[in-house]
Amino acid sequence: MSYWSGQNVLLGVTASIAAYKSAHLVREFIKAKANVKVIQTPSSKEFVTPLTLSTLSKNPVLIDFTHDENEKVWNNHVDLGLWADCMIIAPASAKTLSKMVNGECDNLLLATYLSARCPVFFAPAMDLDMFTHPSTQENIQKLIEFGNFFIPPGEGELASGLIGKGRMAEPEEILDFVTKQLFNNLPLSNKKVLITAGPTFESIDPVRFIGNHSSGKMGFSIALEAAKNGAQVELITGPTAQKISHPQISRIDVTSSQEMLDACLSSFKQTDITIMSAAVADYRPKEVLNQKIKKSTNTLNIDLEPTVDILKMLGNLKSSDQFLCGFALETENEELNAQNKLTNKNLDMIVLNSLRDKGAGFKYDTNKISILDKNNKLHKFELKSKVDVAKDIIDFIITHL
Repeated sequence: MSYWSGQNVLLGVTASIAAYKSAHLVREFIKAKANVKVIQTPSSKEFVTPLTLSTLSKNPVLIDFTHDENEKVWNNHVDLGLWADCMIIAPASAKTLSKMVNGECDNLLLATYLSARCPVFFAPAMDLDMFTHPSTQENIQKLIEFGNFFIPPGEGELASGLIGKGRMAEPEEILDFVTKQLFNNLPLSNKKVLITAGPTFESIDPVRFIGNHSSGKMGFSIALEAAKNGAQVELITGPTAQKISHPQISRIDVTSSQEMLDACLSSFKQTDITIMSAAVADYRPKEVLNQKIKKSTNTLNIDLEPTVDILKMLGNLKSSDQFLCGFALETENEELNAQNKLTNKNLDMIVLNSLRDKGAGFKYDTNKISILDKNNKLHKFELKSKVDVAKDIIDFIITHL
């Protein structure tokens, strides 16, 4: 599978004769299984049509701040900037480079650029003298200093007939450049990461089970974030409706705590980092009945026995070069309980969240966490989306490896 499978690419097209190459660039990313949206500056329509780019990208091309003349529906540049995993401005004209440096915001493309939180790449395209002019070179240097990635132009015959540097890099070169920048030398490259997610179901009879309200959203968000940072991820998940698609993630579905234990033990020794975010049942029925229990009395007693503490078992097996992260969902004495788990289970860190915090815990799209490190230092975070919480967790692990 491609590294780009499921990745969101935002392509900005400006007014340059090289805009014809943007159609090929869209095609390259679509072939690589990326999701592509295109923003054109109004003037760029003179060089390549929105119809061409929308047909190739399979998405409407965005040009103005609003669409639908009657409804005046807003094209939300902030949402576009948040949607993108990377933004590529190709071709980037001299005028657009200048506006990017100075924070000018007179079209949708520039507004989205200023809103983007993802890596931004720019591939200049212009005539030789324009490219070599000190003002253009200064603008390129400033954009690099801002944290943007410069895709150098090639040399050859230019639209003016001159021969020199200024041709926009070829689409295949741009794809290769961006791929190497994003997916090579990532913080977790060559790391194997084991992640558990979701609940476990412990059967009572063929119909009923003991379970919990875990949706798996947190674990799935962590798995995706780890993969985006270059890790090879094995995601072991209990029953959940969550879906995930990334070439760096392999998914193993289990139902019971015993199945989750078996899957963890099968992989644990080969992993560098293990993140146990699943809500594993603490107890299971001593006896699983073969037939459905019939309702015959007002009460029903079920004998329970403790399940194996998977986290503690892995903590006992952990070698000095492995990193183990646990989770603690608490309702009282939160910090003390987390400290006890951290010590008793030989963890390198534990993620604590409380059901008493509004918007945290099961089923929500948000979470509020604290992280307790191996030195018992507590790091608190604000309420965030589980996607952003996953970033905080993975960033913390990368920092403390």
